[in-house]
Amino acid sequence: MPRFLYDLAERTILTYIEVFLGLLLASGATDLVDLSAAKAASIAAIPAALAVVKAAVGTLLGSPASAAWLPAPKDPAGPRPV
Repeated sequence: MPRFLYDLAERTILTYIEVFLGLLLASGATDLVDLSAAKAASIAAIPAALAVVKAAVGTLLGSPASAAWLPAPKDPAGPRPV
């Protein structure tokens, strides 16, 4: 189970960082979005939470040891055949 938790943490944290930085860049580079850093931080939490839900569903669709949706036999992070 710890392998799944590491996978979940990585996906969630990186999703949050990507969305946060994307919103800050869009706010600074264009007139389409006008957000403060605090608003960008709170908005970035939504896709990060969805990444957690996606990972939970991934344990049902794919390998229980991974957050991936790949079928267990095709999951590159899954157990290797001996």
